[in-house]
Amino acid sequence: MTSTTRPLRLSLVTVWLGTALVSAIEARGQGAALLRAAGITDGPTQQLLVWGGVAADAAVGLALWLRPGRASYAVALVLMALMTAIATALHPTLWLDPLGPLLKNIPIAALLGHLLRDEAPRSAL
Repeated sequence: MTSTTRPLRLSLVTVWLGTALVSAIEARGQGAALLRAAGITDGPTQQLLVWGGVAADAAVGLALWLRPGRASYAVALVLMALMTAIATALHPTLWLDPLGPLLKNIPIAALLGHLLRDEAPRSAL
C-alpha cells in the first residue's frame, strides 16, 4: 500500500456516498427528469431505477470505506462502467454536459485501476 492509497480511496468514498445522498434527495427531481428525457415516463419505473442507483452507489461507497481491497475496487469499477454504459444508451448527450457527469468517470476509472494495482499481491522476491 502506498501513502496515496488512503486519500484516493476516501475521495472515491465521498463520490459514491455523496452521489447516493444527492440522488436520494433529488429522487423525484433531477433523476426522474433525466429518465423522462430518456423516454422512461412511467413514475414507478423511474423511482425503481433512481432508488436502485441510490442503493448501488451507497453499497459501493460503504464497501470502499469499510472493506477496502481488490474486491471492492473491482466491483466499483464494474458498476461505474455499467452505469456509464446505461447512461450513455439512455442519454448520450450527458457526455456533452459541461459539468461532466459521465466524463468524470474516466479519472474515476484511472483511480480505481491504480488502487487495484496497488493492492496486487506482491511476489516473495
